[in-house]
Amino acid sequence: MEEPLKKLYSKFGVNVNNIQRVVYGDKYTAVVLKNGNIGLCANLNNKINFRLKDIERPDFDNFEHRIVLNAYFNAEFNYLNTYDKNIDIFDGIDFTKYNRLVMVGYFKPLLKKFRKNNIKVTIFDLFDRDDVITPMEKQLDYVKTADAIILTSTSIFNNTFLNIVNNSDNCEIFLLGPSSIMHPSILEYKNVKTVFGSVFKKDDEKVLDIIKDGFGTQYFLPYGGKVSLQ
Repeated sequence: MEEPLKKLYSKFGVNVNNIQRVVYGDKYTAVVLKNGNIGLCANLNNKINFRLKDIERPDFDNFEHRIVLNAYFNAEFNYLNTYDKNIDIFDGIDFTKYNRLVMVGYFKPLLKKFRKNNIKVTIFDLFDRDDVITPMEKQLDYVKTADAIILTSTSIFNNTFLNIVNNSDNCEIFLLGPSSIMHPSILEYKNVKTVFGSVFKKDDEKVLDIIKDGFGTQYFLPYGGKVSLQ
C-alpha cells in the first residue's frame, strides 16, 4: 500500500487556489484554507522555505513539501467528519489491558498519566534524549512484539509510518497528535484502529499567532478540540 501522503495526493490532488495562507513557525506549520479551516503539521527541526505552487506537484522526498502537504490534507479532511465529542486518548482507550505497550514519539503528558496509573510503556523518539527513551536501534524489535502502539502522526510526514505499521504484528495502533490527518483511508493501514487529532475554530488568530511565534503543542492545543476517528 502507498504511504498516506502519496495515496491522498493520488486520489485528491492539491488545489492551491483553495489556500488562503501558510503560517510558518519554528515548531509547526499551519495551512489556512479560504473557508477558514486550519491544518497543522509539526516541523521537527525542518526549516520551511518554498513556493506554495510546488505542492501542486510535490517532491515526496522533500520534507518541506511533505510538511505543507500534511498540513493541507489536515485542513481539508479534519473538518469533514462528525465527531461525537472531544476526547483524550487516555480516556478513550483502556491501556491497562495491554502488556507490551510501545510509544513511538514522546508524549510527555500521556506518560505522566501512564505513570500515575502504573501502566508500563516503552518509548522511542527520534530527537528526544530523555532518560525514559529507549535507543532507536531497538525500536523494530519492540514494534514487532507490541500488542499496542501509540504512534506519533508526524510519522506520516517524515515517512516512517509504513515501516512501523508494516512491522507490527498482532497489535492495535493508535495514531496521535495535532498533525493527524483525519481521513478514513488512514484506518485502512495495517493494525491502525483509531486516529486521534485536533480541530480548531475557523481563522483562529490566537492559534496562528502561537504557531508563528514558535510555540508548540501545549500552547495552542487548549484552543482546539481533541477528536478521534475509528
